Amino acid sequence: MTYSRLITYTELVSTDTYTAALRMLARRELSEAQIRQRLARRGESQESIDDAVVRLKSERSIDDERVAGAIARTQAAGRKRGRRRVLRQIEAAGIDKSIASRAVDQVFQDLDPDALLSASLEKRLRGRDRIADDREFQRLFRYLSAQGFDSDRILAHLRRLQ
Repeated sequence: MTYSRLITYTELVSTDTYTAALRMLARRELSEAQIRQRLARRGESQESIDDAVVRLKSERSIDDERVAGAIARTQAAGRKRGRRRVLRQIEAAGIDKSIASRAVDQVFQDLDPDALLSASLEKRLRGRDRIADDREFQRLFRYLSAQGFDSDRILAHLRRLQ
């Protein structure tokens, strides 16, 4: 016995939106907010976006905790950024502050903040072991502060290289 039914226009649009979201997720991990934003930019209706997001969440294709962890690991270990900067990056992806804080805490419990700061500073100094003058000291301080490191740790490291 063959079962067939007519697909309504709404179901067709929702399926297209879902497929578009899957294609986005195939390229890289995205948060729910990022998916919603990108689908809205494509001109999808709010109803079809909601349907697609519900389906993707039920399939665990969208998981903000997993995305927050991935961003935190990439920013901290890969790009040598500090705790504050990593937290800002996760929140910029539209992820809730509590989820972002948990992800940052989890990643940074395994990392030595002084080693991370030293690696970031070495990368910036490009092999030199001394800071040339006060202007460079100030420039490095601003750079490391923007990277999310604590000012007291920055000053301690920079003074050692002066």
